[in-house]
Amino acid sequence: MNLSPNAYRRAPRPQGLFRALRHRNYRLFFAGQGISLVGNWMTTTATYWLVYRMTGDVRLLGLVAFANQIPGVLVTPIAGVLVERWNRRRVLVATQVFAMIQSLALAALALSGAIREWHILVLAVFQGLVNGFDIPARQAFVLDMVESKQDLGNAIALNSSLFNGSRLIGPVIAGAIIARLGEGLCFLIDGVSYIAVIASLLAMRIHQATPQAPSGRVWHGLKEGFIYAHRFLPVRAILLLVCVMSFAGMPYFTLLPVLASDVLHGDSNTYGRLLGAVGLGALGGAVYLASHPGVLRFGRKIPIAACIFGTGLIGLSQSTLLWLSYPMLLLTGAGMMVTMASCNTVIQTIADDTKRGRVISLYTLAFIGMMPVGNLVYGQIAKIIGAPATILLGGAVCVTAGLAFYRQVPRLRLIVSPIYAKLDLPLT
Repeated sequence: MNLSPNAYRRAPRPQGLFRALRHRNYRLFFAGQGISLVGNWMTTTATYWLVYRMTGDVRLLGLVAFANQIPGVLVTPIAGVLVERWNRRRVLVATQVFAMIQSLALAALALSGAIREWHILVLAVFQGLVNGFDIPARQAFVLDMVESKQDLGNAIALNSSLFNGSRLIGPVIAGAIIARLGEGLCFLIDGVSYIAVIASLLAMRIHQATPQAPSGRVWHGLKEGFIYAHRFLPVRAILLLVCVMSFAGMPYFTLLPVLASDVLHGDSNTYGRLLGAVGLGALGGAVYLASHPGVLRFGRKIPIAACIFGTGLIGLSQSTLLWLSYPMLLLTGAGMMVTMASCNTVIQTIADDTKRGRVISLYTLAFIGMMPVGNLVYGQIAKIIGAPATILLGGAVCVTAGLAFYRQVPRLRLIVSPIYAKLDLPLT
């Protein structure tokens, strides 16, 4: 039997940049998320700016990010087991309601002038717990909505386009609102925006929202998922790359307020525009992936994109000019998006359906689990050597990780190619 990649390149391809939108449930989700994510990015922008404005302490920026992300690290592996057994739509409705409560609480505290650093930390922990269940449920729910692995990659890429289109719009709006009316209004708008995604979830008609999964002890299911991911080389290699990228690269985000204020000598509008540049680059990367009909060559896209991400960080660290920082952030955003969305697509597609929720939870753990540790380390290192040098170091680590992954690509392709052929999925 010929298992070379060339043997499968003539598989039929689903066409169209927006082909996943032919599924009614996904259209509803896409519309609701489009509104809510703009609000999410407004809250993210306002939170970090508020913390830095109140304290001027880069270590507290890292601590807030840590508080937001570490609860997810603790609950995500267990959540991955549970979302295979629970009704995922109900889980998502519940997480959106709790997230709405968190944003409205921030709004009430900020608008009343009573907000303090510890309020932000406590609410960040609460949101982290919510995200621990929301993210694996949301990722696993994608296939419930599109009901076809032919359109899974396109749906993931469109989700990424939506996320980063919102990242382009939300911070810019937030920057303008913060400069004129303060952070509290951003939190309020975000809280109200959750109504859209909750309504879209309730309007769906899901035929089988909860797949059949083993009903044994949660610990046994968790252990089984870890063993499966460890023994399956493509999953293990991807998870390791995501861990390194999340630890060494992604925490740059928490230092952007420092670059905007102290290096580029700007204000909240400058910060919003920097975030918008990241979003624009990531949106371009997501649109590129959505237009690609297959996934085999993602093996080479992943390390190349990782190197582009690291190169963008290195360039950003050396820039003291606003006009030069923008293209560096475009590269950073595009490289990050292509790397993470490609990893997500490959993992979801090749994973066994009975273990998909657990594998997704491990991907989520690798993605968000290393970021809080990286945020703490970034904050401490930045206090000693400065934010630009810290970002430079992280970028160099990401380039090194991308080159290391590239060496494994031929072996990984040989393993993945027959799996896609069996699923009758396009590979090129």
